[in-house]
Amino acid sequence: MRISLNWLRELVEIKLSPEELAHTLTMAGFEVEDIEDRRTWANGVVVGKVLERQPHPNADKLSVCQVDIGASETLNIVCGAPNVRADIYVPVATTGTYLPNIDLKIKPAKLRGVPSQGMICSLKELGLPADVDGIHIFTQENLPLGSDVRPLLGLDDVILDVTATANRADALSMVGIAREVAALTGGKLSIPAPGEISISQNPGALSLKIADTQACPAYIGTVIDQVKISPSPEWLQQRLRSAGVRPINNVVDITNYVLLEWGQPLHAFDQERLTTVAGNGNLSIGVRFANAKETLKTLDGQTRNLSPQNLLITANNQPVALAGVMGGEETEVHDATQSLVLEAALFDSVAIRRSSRSVGLRSEASGRYERGVNRAELEVACRRALSLIIELAGGVIVHQEIADTRPDPTTWSRSISLRLDRINEVLGPVILGEETGEIEAQDVERTLTALGCQLTPAGERTWNVTVPPYRYRDLEREIDLIEEVARLYGYDNFCDTLPDKAEAGYLPIDQELIRKLRAALRAEGLTELMQYSLVKPGEDRQIVLSNPLFVEYSALRTDLLTGLIDAFQYNLEQGNGSLNGFEIGRIFWQGEEGLREADALAGIMGGDRTLGKWSKGGKEQQMTWFEAKGILESVFQQMGIQVEYQPDCRDERLHPGRTASLWVRGNRLGIFGQLHPQLRRDKDLPESVYLFQWDLDVLLDAVDQDEILTPTFSAYSTYPASDRDIAFFAPVKVSVAELEKAITKAGKGLLASVELFDEYRGENVPTGQRSLAFRLVYRASDRTLTDNEVEPVHNKVREALVEKFGVNLRS
Repeated sequence: MRISLNWLRELVEIKLSPEELAHTLTMAGFEVEDIEDRRTWANGVVVGKVLERQPHPNADKLSVCQVDIGASETLNIVCGAPNVRADIYVPVATTGTYLPNIDLKIKPAKLRGVPSQGMICSLKELGLPADVDGIHIFTQENLPLGSDVRPLLGLDDVILDVTATANRADALSMVGIAREVAALTGGKLSIPAPGEISISQNPGALSLKIADTQACPAYIGTVIDQVKISPSPEWLQQRLRSAGVRPINNVVDITNYVLLEWGQPLHAFDQERLTTVAGNGNLSIGVRFANAKETLKTLDGQTRNLSPQNLLITANNQPVALAGVMGGEETEVHDATQSLVLEAALFDSVAIRRSSRSVGLRSEASGRYERGVNRAELEVACRRALSLIIELAGGVIVHQEIADTRPDPTTWSRSISLRLDRINEVLGPVILGEETGEIEAQDVERTLTALGCQLTPAGERTWNVTVPPYRYRDLEREIDLIEEVARLYGYDNFCDTLPDKAEAGYLPIDQELIRKLRAALRAEGLTELMQYSLVKPGEDRQIVLSNPLFVEYSALRTDLLTGLIDAFQYNLEQGNGSLNGFEIGRIFWQGEEGLREADALAGIMGGDRTLGKWSKGGKEQQMTWFEAKGILESVFQQMGIQVEYQPDCRDERLHPGRTASLWVRGNRLGIFGQLHPQLRRDKDLPESVYLFQWDLDVLLDAVDQDEILTPTFSAYSTYPASDRDIAFFAPVKVSVAELEKAITKAGKGLLASVELFDEYRGENVPTGQRSLAFRLVYRASDRTLTDNEVEPVHNKVREALVEKFGVNLRS
């Protein structure tokens, strides 16, 4: 919010310089992003009077003017503005003046052969917005010549660009900032108190109909006649411009002025136009939510398609404004307006936020309603606006109607218990000269009283603190009051020493394991990916957001595979080739017990892992299923776990005959398989694309074992091994993992390793079977094994395979 120091000085006593005040506000949590010193914009620009204007002898569009600036001699100035004429008061930049907004220093010059001793200025050249194309002409009469123009143009001011935190809705007003400055500096407040206004009641002039009192707890409608629309006085226009608001006319400017002063949005309707929209009958102002397919043309000229989320102001049930956001074009105040209906209302912050977001429209009013408007000062702001309309627009108040369902005023503040011991426990010691100490009771009472709180002793070193209504929304708990004490006492007055002894930091075991897992995946040539957790809706068990930013990102992802497939497709379309990548992220779903979430690890593979293609004639070699499985096996080996593979066909995105579920220690780890051919064709992807997804918690639990985290050393045998090969026909439905498990169990004791080295399907192999050949390595740690020792164990393995799986031995 842009804060004018001249305006602020009328509300609170300020003894600090602009820079000191900016520092004080920043240290108190109100960041001052910029200090705009307007005093430098027109330093050296004075009031002058054009005595004579003659056409330039050598240029049709230039004029030669004689200008009196109160000096001993008049100035000869060449001017190119079309609106320059004799007998007008104008701003004149004298020789030597620097105008920073156009980066120009005024020097004596000759323009088309005629000397010029200064420059008659436009508002744009002085850094101000202008509606007129040409020089600025003062409307005041008999101005002292040679006097400084800055007080006349509001350029004797300094503007602070202050950012308030989201919880400080009260700071979005000049009165709120004045209260904060008074609390921080001890300055005296001088907040204007509008007097009572006499209202002659005319019951037939207006009625109110509030359909949803929760969305609109209070509404004040005031009918005003005999209004004269005209430009606002200069002081009002200057204050609006300093706040970055464009002056329009006296009535609209008054509503904007009260918005800036008190933080209470107001809106003025043209009563005649309201009656026209309403049709026959007495005028009834209503507040309701929109119906489907209703439309409204707002003040910015845009026709808005409304939804049931939009809160409306209606005239006899016809939409005339988006409540708390923007008025309608059909009922706006214009130059011929003679009667008004002034709206001062409270709207629910959630309702306004949803309404504003649904139509993609934010305004100064909606921003304040969204944060929360002070419900205790609605009448004050309304009276302030009415008094200004009477003063500046000659209005006569005909009737006022009020619909008020606010709770009892005694509930507009709250009482919070505050303990001095808790304050010092949270905030720690303070700096007291050369020594340190703690915050005393008088410090607490002084700071909180300055904020408008009332403190009542409630025991030893304890108070009951009554919060003022304008701080009701952000002062809710004891810790909020402690924060206020720290803020006003000064954060730089607290000790910042570290503890004497500091313990070295370390990573939790799960973070160490995840880092190791990432390194293992990267070592296998996989690139780590990061994608949005928000996805398109439409899948089963999805959690859909009730208030999304975009429809395309309105649901939480239920797995990581969909995003990886899209990323693979996108990289191909961008000419980057096939993607080998992995992602670690969180997934969400709706379970039988409610909303669930878990961490997952997923990956996609399909590209050629080799860097150079020269040995293959420049062609990319497709990855096989076993190569993809080998990548996973290598990762599992580095993590120190054994994983079993079992056939699986539940995921419709994966090939039903080339998909396996992964199991570790009897727990389902995840899934691994080849992309389904139909999905591959739909997305125009290569034939060999493989995906996997694991439950990260299951994986970490399997790795978090003492024997894995701290492996024990097993001595190597110095004696030679004895190899045996075994070949047989086995049913296709029997997996190699099952066979290896049976072999290992039967050969336990002497069997060191078992490895499949051949598989054959085709001629001379019985139907439904395949030929498998394993190499078994037998070894003892204390001796060289003899055939008499190996053969019984080997025969035991053969018998176990025949008995359990019915294999047909070939050797």
